[in-house]
Amino acid sequence: MNLQAHYDAMRAAAVHQLAQGRAELDPLLDAPDDDRRGITLLARFPARITAALETILDDFRRTEPRQYYYPAADVHLTVLSIISCYRGFALPMVDAAAYRAAVREIAGPVRPFGVTFSGLTASPGGIIVQGTPLGPGLAELRDRTRAYFQHAALQQSIDQRYSIQTAHSTVIRFRSKILDTKTLLANIEKYQHHFIGTFEVDEVELVFNDWYQRAANTVLLEKYSLTGA
Repeated sequence: MNLQAHYDAMRAAAVHQLAQGRAELDPLLDAPDDDRRGITLLARFPARITAALETILDDFRRTEPRQYYYPAADVHLTVLSIISCYRGFALPMVDAAAYRAAVREIAGPVRPFGVTFSGLTASPGGIIVQGTPLGPGLAELRDRTRAYFQHAALQQSIDQRYSIQTAHSTVIRFRSKILDTKTLLANIEKYQHHFIGTFEVDEVELVFNDWYQRAANTVLLEKYSLTGA
């Protein structure tokens, strides 16, 4: 996949829809009864990356204060959704120890990998940071996870919604009518090539999570160092 071409196509389609006033608002962002939960393998970002992202988000907040902005603690890179969030799922429904052991075996041989964040893309429902993996580590980790769970007798829904190939991170979700479409689109254009930073992923987390990866609803199951051992 040509990642930049993919991000560019996403942005062009989203800008066209947003310019027509057809943002896709998320009706569940503030729903108190949203009990969608899942299990995810993800990576966190260093403070310098989240600080750089926060500066960008502040630009959007000035004219769109009602939208949902991911707090630094919630921003993440999804490696794979092992169990995609669905209503009624609860951690006691699975053997958490078996999942921890599985990912321990999966992640062991994988070496650290770099990710570069540069520019913004968009969807009709929000704003997304463009990530580009450096080296084969992310793809290897995803492939090993897919292969393991394909043959494991463990609940999983990997790739059932879509097969993730990017290294993006959603940072804004639309939850109310856009107040200033012109400025929103200008900010997307302003930051579409903006360099944010490069960092190394040398640790990943297995978590039980809600749809938005809110820290308050997240249970850390285990952390794994990527050592290539």
